Amino acid sequence: MAAGGPALPDSALLPDSALLPDSALLPDSALLPDSVLLEIFLYLEHTDVLAVGLVCRQWRDVARDELLWKELFYRYYRVQRDVPRHPAAVSWYDEFQRLYDTIPCIEVQALKEHNDQVLHLSFSHSGCLFASCSKDCTVKIWSNELDISLQHSSNMRPYNWSYTQFSQFNSDDSLLLVSGVFVGPHNSSSGEIAVISMENFTLLSRVRNKPYDVFGCWLNETNLISGNLHRIGRITSCSVLWLNNAFQGIESENVNVVKRLFKIQNLNASTIRTVMVADCSRDSEEEESKPKQTPEPAVQELPDDGGVPAEDELQQFFDDIMGGCVRPAMTEAELENKVAELFIRNRTKPPEVNLLSTDSNSKTKYLIFTTGCLTYSPHQIGIKRILPHQMTTAGPVLGEERRSDEFFDSLDHVIDIHGHIIGMGLSPDHRYLYVNSRAWPRDCVISDPMQPPPIAEEIDLHVFDLKTMKEVKRALRAHRAYTPNEECFFIFLDVSRDFVASGAEDRHGYIWDRHYNICLAKLQHDNVVNSVAFSPVEQELLLTASDDTTIKLPHCGHLWSLRCFEPCTAETSSEHTNPVS
Repeated sequence: MAAGGPALPDSALLPDSALLPDSALLPDSALLPDSVLLEIFLYLEHTDVLAVGLVCRQWRDVARDELLWKELFYRYYRVQRDVPRHPAAVSWYDEFQRLYDTIPCIEVQALKEHNDQVLHLSFSHSGCLFASCSKDCTVKIWSNELDISLQHSSNMRPYNWSYTQFSQFNSDDSLLLVSGVFVGPHNSSSGEIAVISMENFTLLSRVRNKPYDVFGCWLNETNLISGNLHRIGRITSCSVLWLNNAFQGIESENVNVVKRLFKIQNLNASTIRTVMVADCSRDSEEEESKPKQTPEPAVQELPDDGGVPAEDELQQFFDDIMGGCVRPAMTEAELENKVAELFIRNRTKPPEVNLLSTDSNSKTKYLIFTTGCLTYSPHQIGIKRILPHQMTTAGPVLGEERRSDEFFDSLDHVIDIHGHIIGMGLSPDHRYLYVNSRAWPRDCVISDPMQPPPIAEEIDLHVFDLKTMKEVKRALRAHRAYTPNEECFFIFLDVSRDFVASGAEDRHGYIWDRHYNICLAKLQHDNVVNSVAFSPVEQELLLTASDDTTIKLPHCGHLWSLRCFEPCTAETSSEHTNPVS
């Protein structure tokens, strides 16, 4: 199909004065009944229906029949018949036109100021600015006014960075968080977070971040979250998540600029990565009449201790080893993991009560991150509630409020994906979590945490409701990835009011409709598409970033209505599909 395609013209709804009267074509006795015309029109494509609607008044009236456009809608967009019309839609014709005309699929500009792979894109909350990160080790800040223009470029090489990988504006758009990777050996996992002022583009502070794919995120206007990793054994470690003040130039022994949030034990070579904060107070649509439910916390599953205190069980386990009573013989990794499990059982702070309340009026914030329990590849989503007193660096510094036997924090909820997680994004109201993953084979068994199962080429896009912690829709598919486990990298996705978009390794960006669960468009690049970003104030504007070093700006076609009456060419647009199979 021609990319972009002609827009649905308003001429399909021309007034009576603009149309020929029916009698000018045929005498009344020769006119076909409306029911017969409707049956004929059902065999036509939507463009033909619009054309015949210009013939006369009778044909126009039949051509805008609701049952006709309902059938055209389900047939053209390949929507499952049990999916109802969007609640906000006023007619099937308008809904057809909304999907056809508002999808950002016409490329209007390509930005080529980066000279290496572009890894990430992020918009300011006002939509006036956006930032891009790249393997060329710069973060560029762009103005999104009438014309896209480069406002500033920060080179991070003087700070010993290898490249920039992620950015995020704070809630009032006054600060920009930039995450990068340190120069180091091939297996180095160290990174750093920098905070840049949007007033004068000065560097305000730098914070160590390990592993680098924790990325980092804002908790509020002036505090950001970073990570650190402490190795305990070959496959066991401890992840510490820190709350940092963005203005670390403050020098006062009475003011803390950093505070430990959580300390979490990692088993089987897993680590915490990809942190983000969900502000559940944004979601105000929950009906007050619904009964409040509290899902049970799904903390890390450990073997039942049979009522034996963990310290006694650990001592008994050591005695059995020394006495040769442990059968069958355990490998070094199994032994290390068993000791860590026994130690963590009696040294972990239990989950808070009522953490996952569905009270829509609560000022709850969740820390969301990828983790695991079976292997190093991230295959679980961990969720931890951030309590009000934890949202500031004021107060005890290094977890001084803990009891001596509460060495680790437990997770409040865990979602197992059964596959390698390669991307996450929140809906604008923070109600839904979208997750890109590459599935493991069904019923696979992991015997060695350093050898995860093979992963599928197809990327599954899962949707989870953070009110219920349940998957709410069938996984979306269309995009693909090809790298194996050890080379697998993050594919950033983004969610707008009506759409969700994702990059892919197959040289395309993809757009789906959130309500109908259909893929609406493929956006062409010359290499891997790493990141996509919707404008928060205009979802018809989408950015895509690729290894081909370009940032492309697909936009919807309705702003170019004059051009829409002419065929779009491959040079000026991407693929606007009869939805992707």
